[in-house]
Amino acid sequence: QVQLEERGGGLVQPGGSLRLSCAASGTYYRINTMGWYRQAPGKQRDLVANITRSGITNYADSVKGRFTISIDDAMVLVNLQMNSLKSEDTGVYYCSAMTSAREYWGQGIQVTVSS
Repeated sequence: QVQLEERGGGLVQPGGSLRLSCAASGTYYRINTMGWYRQAPGKQRDLVANITRSGITNYADSVKGRFTISIDDAMVLVNLQMNSLKSEDTGVYYCSAMTSAREYWGQGIQVTVSS
């Protein structure tokens, strides 16, 4: 089992920055990919960015050039640096960890971009 703990959400003005962190515990050594998803009110949960153990990254088109995902070598801590935030970035952000057997989810953290 993998447990995920998210930190760093909050309220920020448009154009501002936030950094989300997600710490994995339990059988974290089985994780091969970690990432962040976003669910806006009334919408489905969509991928924001993910990163593999080998460091390959994938970003949603809407965040390319603004967000950066990174991870430590042990694949225990994944960070999402969010710059130039827009109102449409508002939503609940979920940390995800994938093993060969299943995908695990954090409880979600609110990010609100508003003036």
